[in-house]
Amino acid sequence: MENFMKAFDKKKIKVAQLLMTFSDTEDRRKSLNSRETINSLIDSNVIPIINENDTVATDELKFGDNDRLASRVAQIFGAQNLILLSDVDGLYEKNPKFFKNSKFIDLVYDINKNLKSMATSDTNLYGSGGMLTKLQAAEMASSFGCNTLVCSGKIKNPISNYLKKKRGTWFLSKNKQKTGFKSWLAGTIKVSGSLYIDHGACNALVKGASLLPSGVKKISGKFSRGDIIEIITSSGKKIGKGISFYDSLEINKIKGKKTSEIKKILGYLGRDEIIHRDNLTLNEK
Repeated sequence: MENFMKAFDKKKIKVAQLLMTFSDTEDRRKSLNSRETINSLIDSNVIPIINENDTVATDELKFGDNDRLASRVAQIFGAQNLILLSDVDGLYEKNPKFFKNSKFIDLVYDINKNLKSMATSDTNLYGSGGMLTKLQAAEMASSFGCNTLVCSGKIKNPISNYLKKKRGTWFLSKNKQKTGFKSWLAGTIKVSGSLYIDHGACNALVKGASLLPSGVKKISGKFSRGDIIEIITSSGKKIGKGISFYDSLEINKIKGKKTSEIKKILGYLGRDEIIHRDNLTLNEK
């Protein structure tokens, strides 16, 4: 922090350290508090220097790397673009340290398995995660409508250098910019389970409907009411996330059934929807 303060002081800019834990972004109330803190600092012309609070974070509640932390901060702040500085100038088909003629990729629209196979977890002395975690961070940012740029941070004035030479890899989000609650929901890292839905339910969700029991084919994982769960098509494609009104045991009993049968099966009258559309966010096609 002393180095940050010295560097910014040359431009007469004040900085402040902000330590965050995984739960500060996954918990909705804490997420809003973090956003207010960041906004207050910026409104006061203070640049927040954000790091993970390793002293109180457990292995289960860690971001694991600064790339994912940066992506979650971008979501909290409602950023349109995220810049990740690397020891390389972008994404290559193979590690350029070992393959000198490796093809450079300057634009990415879809972060798929083939793309991830190009990235490695190799790191330098100063970072953790490598290019693979940058892809994961870009994928996370894309889910809430934020673009990501990966470019070199090993050169002097890296941002100005990129603006001049345009050497870097852009990961462009196909999703519309989400705000507030749905942005937080789209960016959540921890999911408690999964619901596999049929083709009809998938089409209904795309058109703006809620998820009903009749469209659920099977479930995965154990979760409680109010947990965030992933929605997956019968072909295995992850299409979104939502907050479940029922727990996993209840859904196992009512999956594939009509809403009119819920009371008879469970012994009480719950909601018609497993996930209401207001508590649902979908990925763009």
